Order: sequence, then structure tokens, then C-alpha cells
Amino acid sequence: LTGEAGPPGLTAGLRVIVWHLGWAACQLAGLLGLLFLPANPLILLALLAMAIPGFAAITLVFRDSPPVRQGLVWLWSIFAAIAVTLTGGIAGPLAIWVAMPLAAAVVLNQRSLISLGAALSLMNALVAVMVSIGGGIHMPDDQEAFLLSLLSVLTFVLGVSIGLLPALRSRSERADDAEEARARLMKIVTEQPQLILAFDERGRVLSAYGEAPVGLDLNILMQHGLYGAAHPGDRQAVATAVETAVAQGRAEVGFAPHGAMDHYLYLSMRRASDDRLYGAIRDGSLQHAREAALEAARADAEALNQGKTRFLASMSHELRTPLNAVIGFSDIMRLKLFGDLPPKYSEYAQLIWESGQHVLDMINDVLDMSKIEAQRYELTLESFDIREPVSQALRLMRSAAHDKGVDIHSAMPAHALVVSADKRAVKQVALNLLSNAVKFTPKGGSVRLALTEHGDAVDISVTDTGIGIAPDDLSRIGQPYEQAGAPEQKAMGTGLGLSIVKAMAHMHGGQMTIRSDLGDGTEVVVRLPVRAGVTATAEPAPHAATIDPLKDHNETPEAFKDFGEFVIRPRP
Repeated sequence: LTGEAGPPGLTAGLRVIVWHLGWAACQLAGLLGLLFLPANPLILLALLAMAIPGFAAITLVFRDSPPVRQGLVWLWSIFAAIAVTLTGGIAGPLAIWVAMPLAAAVVLNQRSLISLGAALSLMNALVAVMVSIGGGIHMPDDQEAFLLSLLSVLTFVLGVSIGLLPALRSRSERADDAEEARARLMKIVTEQPQLILAFDERGRVLSAYGEAPVGLDLNILMQHGLYGAAHPGDRQAVATAVETAVAQGRAEVGFAPHGAMDHYLYLSMRRASDDRLYGAIRDGSLQHAREAALEAARADAEALNQGKTRFLASMSHELRTPLNAVIGFSDIMRLKLFGDLPPKYSEYAQLIWESGQHVLDMINDVLDMSKIEAQRYELTLESFDIREPVSQALRLMRSAAHDKGVDIHSAMPAHALVVSADKRAVKQVALNLLSNAVKFTPKGGSVRLALTEHGDAVDISVTDTGIGIAPDDLSRIGQPYEQAGAPEQKAMGTGLGLSIVKAMAHMHGGQMTIRSDLGDGTEVVVRLPVRAGVTATAEPAPHAATIDPLKDHNETPEAFKDFGEFVIRPRP
């Protein structure tokens, strides 16, 4: 009765039309009966007026819409007022018909129309009172008044009763549906595999539905609340989660139940609009065991990795001490600082020195990688011209490239590129890129280093004409101890050169990019966002006064003849 109906269905619309036509038929029957008295014409006109709204309902067959129904209620109000006025007003026999707009609205069964019908009925009553007070209206005689009163009461009571029956039946059906839906919901709630709780901010359980997980004592839960049902060691965590749910609207917590440490439960909580807390408890023993196993495995892996790092660092330090002596004495012998040696001994001294340098480089790489993995490699930031460490790396590689028959070309701007970075790390990046390129470039090939600026970043790119990298190997390059190519190529190093480059680039907030095709060379670009924002005056690059901006320069031994003989010393 109080629900806002949507578009009426066919059955509901026909029921409304039949009710209206039945009302009109009753008025016509009364009109015919009064013709035999004979009755006053005003009375006949009043009955005819009350039949008009009944026939007007036929319009619902052609167009049933809210405006049409609203207009129908207004018709009832107008013609009911006319009928009551013609028969004496509020003191007349048809006075009860002032409520016909409300009765029609009840039949139409729409909340907005019921409100309108009530307002119009009240207005009709006021009009009827004013008519009675004013007088001057013909009052029916006793016989007419009796018949009209009988007709008005019977039609009104029967009409309202018949009109209310569908509404009451619909309301009863809705109540039954609601009760059935509630029963289904309760069945779902009570039979679902989790325990649904309603509790207050103190953890006291107000109601519980569903199946209690294994290990949870329902008696303890209902008597002592959430805190009592949790293991003493987890009660503080549960209390904190409840406070969080009260403050923020939701929270989750895991806890072991009281007296069942071999089980683990998860509680998800939400705060409802009534400020109550609702939660679901489920068994999380398997999930907790898996998470504990994963955490233990992670801890073991971290411990193993830290042990490996400590071992490598210790081994590197232990090996460098005797290796420095080997390199130092072989250097003295090959430079003939204490006199000439036979040619064969000089050759052996050179081989010992070169092998020692190779081993030392590998040890330094392992030590650097160990520091990086242990997050103990600290950058020392300073402002400097980045061309300086890059040029130093070029000078250090010229001998190895010359011995292998590989040409090194460089292209650097003629003006200073001031950056804020770790100078040693930048030199290491350039040196590793050049060393890797020379190592995998065959005799007669070439390596090109370019130094360019891009806004606040500087690119160090090294391109070679070497063997290239297969597509399947590209994803592995840059990972520690990963190498690409044939076994004989993998034996040429430790696989740490580019790993260190990538790590140092990331430590500066940059990145390393590799582009390569198998058999067609490789290009490695390291972008470092390290520009210091200092406008420096143009000056030649260190030891490269003849290098034009971004033009190739051939780094041959002759280009460095002013440096004389040099020795690659162990890195600090």
C-alpha cells in the first residue's frame, strides 16, 4: 500500500478499470431506481456526476501513465465535490463521498497518488462544510435521504474494501517474500564454512552464525569475546586490529586460537553504519604454514647469500695480498729495473704480469659485486667534468686494444660536461664497457665510445663490431655471473662486467640499454641523470685537445705517446 509502484502490469491495470466501471454501474443503478420516486433532479444530477470518473477510467486502456492516473484522482475530487454540494454538503446523505479521491488513490496503489487523494479529500470536506454553513442548497426529503445514505455508505464501504484487497494481498505477499528471503539468507549465513560475528568495540560477541573453524572454542568465544578466544601472545594484535576497524572502518588480523597453537585463524572486520563491528573468521592454518615456510626459505636464502658475499669478500682480500706481490715483482722484472734478463725470462715475466692483472681484475669485479649485493657500496658524489674519467678509461684500454688489433674511436664534446656523481664509479662504467667491447671484438674490428648530453642526463655509449649477442641471451645479460655465447667465449671472463655497469647506473638513478644482433656487433648505452646544472666555460677534453665536438677520434697508441710507458695498477 505504501510502496511506489512501477508501471502497472496488465492484470493490475484491468483490475483498476473494472473497479471504476463497477462504481459507475452502481451509480447508474441508483439513478434508475430514484427515477421511480420521482426524485429531485439535483439528486439525479449528483448521481450522474459520480458516475463520470468511473467511465473516465477507460482512458487507462489507451494510455496508462502517472499523469493520467493523477488526472483521474483530480476528476474524483471535482465530481465528488459537485455531488456532495448538490445534496446538502457535509450534512447531506452523500457526505461520505468527500473521501472518494482517497479511495480511488488507494485502488490505484501509488504512494504519491495516496498523498494527493488525502489532500483532495480534506479539501472536499472543507468545501462541504462551507456549503452546509452557507445554506441555500436543497436538502433531500426523508425517503430520498435514506436511500441516498444507504447507497453512499454501501458503495463507499464495498468500493474501499474491494480496492484494498489487492493492496493488502500484495503487501502480504511482499512480507512473505521478505520472510522467505530472510530465511534463505539465514540458511546461507548459518551453513557457510566461515564463522560470521557481530561484536562491539570491546571485542564482546553479540551474535555468531556459521561454522566455527577447527581449533576455535565457541564457548570461550561467546563468554570471553575475541580477546579471550585468542592465544595470549596474539591478544594484543587482535585488540589493535579491533581499534583499527573502529577508527578506519576495516581491518584484518591473524591469530592462534586459545589452547590450539597448531592452528591459525584469520579475522576480517568491517564497521557497519550502526557502529557495530562485523567479522568473518576462517581457518588459515594451511596458508599460515605456507607463508611460514616461504619466510623460512627466504631467510635461509638471504643467509646463504650473505654467507656467499662474506666469503667472496674475504677470499678477494686474501687473494689480493699475495697477488699484489706477484704483480709487483713481475713488473720489476719486465721493466728490468735491476738489470737485463735473458729474453726467455723477460717473456715469462711479461706473461706473469699479464696473468696477474687478469686475475686481479676478476677479483676486483667479484669484490665490487659483493659490495653491491650486500648494499655496502657507497657512492661519493662530487662535481667534475665527466670527460676526465672517461678519457682515463680510454687511455687504460688503448694497450689491450692495440695488442688485439682493435681500433678505439671516441667522440666527446669540446666543452666541459659537469656532473654530480661518483667519479670512480663513472670511470668503472666506462672501463667495463670498453673492456667488454674489446674482449668480444675480433682482430681488425673497431670500438667506438660516444659521450653525449640529453637534458639533465649524460649518455655513455660504446659500440663494437664484434660477434654480437643472440636474442635469447639478451635478457640474461646484465645479471651477475651470466654470460652469452659459446663456451670458449664464456671462458673470457666472469660475467660481472656489465652487471657492475648496470648496478652502478641504477645507483645513480640511471639505466643500461643493450642493442645487439648476432654477428653484427653490440651497442651498450648507459644513461646517467647526473647533470649538475653548472654552466661551464668551453674547454678541451682532458688529453684530447684535437678532438672536435662529436667527431670520431682514433685512440691508437700513437695518440697517447706523450704518456710514455704505463702500468695498470690494482684498483683501490
